[in-house]
Amino acid sequence: MKKKTETRERKVFKKKPCKLCRDKVTSIDYKNTNLLSRFISEKGRIITSRITGNCAKHQRMVAKGIKKARLAALLPFVKIKEGLQRRRPRRES
Repeated sequence: MKKKTETRERKVFKKKPCKLCRDKVTSIDYKNTNLLSRFISEKGRIITSRITGNCAKHQRMVAKGIKKARLAALLPFVKIKEGLQRRRPRRES
């Protein structure tokens, strides 16, 4: 009888190449919102390097750039869905 762990085959995934390494980017400017917005999801979260394919060095640069751009109000912290109100006004009795 074979063990279950021996019969399972692990899938090997090929890591995506870093686009920023390929373009030889040495620094990421927080004012370049077109570049930084590619690394933000629809909800406003920073996309992981596993999905974008960034190396660790460039992922840190992207995260710092996004955080600086958020503080400078160039990028939103959270993207609110259209048609929904954030809060309803309180009723005074």
